Amino acid sequence: MAKRKRKPIVAVVGRPNVGKSTLFNALAGQRISIVQDTPGITRDRIYADVTWLDKVFTLIDTGGIEPDSRDVILAQMRAQAEIAIETADVILFLVDVKQGLVDSDAKVADMLRRSRKPVVLVVNKVDSFEKYMTDVYEFYNLGIGDPHPISAVNRLGLGDMLEDVVSHFQESGEEEEEDERPRVAIVGKPNVGKSSLINKLLGEERLIVSDIAGTTRDAVDTEIAYKGKEYVFIDTAGLRRKNKIKEELEKYMIVRAVGAVERADIVVLVIDAVEGVSEQDAKIAGIAHERGKAVIIAVNKWDAVEKDDRTIYQVTEKVRNVLSYMPYAEIIFISALTGQRLNKLFDLIDMVSENHAMRVATGVLNEIMTEAVALQQPPADKGKRLRLYYITQVAVKPPTFVIFVNDKELMHFSYTRYIENQIRETFGFRGTPLRFIIRERNEKE
Repeated sequence: MAKRKRKPIVAVVGRPNVGKSTLFNALAGQRISIVQDTPGITRDRIYADVTWLDKVFTLIDTGGIEPDSRDVILAQMRAQAEIAIETADVILFLVDVKQGLVDSDAKVADMLRRSRKPVVLVVNKVDSFEKYMTDVYEFYNLGIGDPHPISAVNRLGLGDMLEDVVSHFQESGEEEEEDERPRVAIVGKPNVGKSSLINKLLGEERLIVSDIAGTTRDAVDTEIAYKGKEYVFIDTAGLRRKNKIKEELEKYMIVRAVGAVERADIVVLVIDAVEGVSEQDAKIAGIAHERGKAVIIAVNKWDAVEKDDRTIYQVTEKVRNVLSYMPYAEIIFISALTGQRLNKLFDLIDMVSENHAMRVATGVLNEIMTEAVALQQPPADKGKRLRLYYITQVAVKPPTFVIFVNDKELMHFSYTRYIENQIRETFGFRGTPLRFIIRERNEKE
């Protein structure tokens, strides 16, 4: 069985105006993580996948809140540092050569040093190495290693900095032991009842609980057994203890969600039945969709809703409208308070987990495709008609298919969606996204 590859997470910490976003954009380049055709997700980029040489990692910008007063700045930075220490494998600490060494830098450096996480100290705005080198050396006083001079705007020095960053990725840490148990992340915005849901799952007598130390981070995953089957709930320790950081800070919450979603196979998005789907929910759902995870939407606090025979349909329709890009997601109505339908939640997790890892024989896929093409003729443009030659499944988690065609340009999004629907009609694939890769080959091949 192949080992599970996990992308390392690198978080950027630093005072306002030291150039965190500029650095972020320079590294993320055009490879923006948020897919442009996913409606309902604001282009609020706090994370992106960065590829450097043969390494891929997820870069997270913890900033984004620009306070005014001095003491607020320190509080903000401490909050950022806490998030980074909690979620990242490597921390990029960004300082500004022109502002020099500031008191709050030193205080945050202490925090980072105590965390024992690898920290890469980066001195920004060094647009001339000759001119500023003595100022760069001043940052040795922070006691967190060699400062790397860079200019994010002019893209100077980024290679050396990245080399230092990737040198900290532990080869062993990136490959977690393959584990057949479903890995479930319970995500959602504050106060929707994530903690009470987890506590309810843990609190039932039928659940055996043991905290296993997390992987390269200090997170603790929780093993839960139900009807003789084991499940791993990701990073639930962080959810159970009330975080010191003000949870309203939306960015932070999403940063944590990225980390949890990245390590899970199945994402349970908990939303509040009374409030419905919020913009934050949509963002987290978008991350799960983009990352190709199986998704269950758990509508919590169902006991608190006045109901008639139409209520379930109305709520379902609202959820489907907001999350229109994930029609495959399963919806379940629960109450963490009363324990209503929590046993059903495990059944759903089993089902979507199977679908997420399902393989379909090539012969069957090609029969479905041939039939689909016969039923609805492929589009044509300027007299040239799209031809579909062959389809095969190349991966699972999520199920990924390659379709060979005569001309990629002719394979419109809508026709791919049509083929997807035909496959879903036969196999269901409930709860999991499907990925399609379109490849060109000429008639002779």
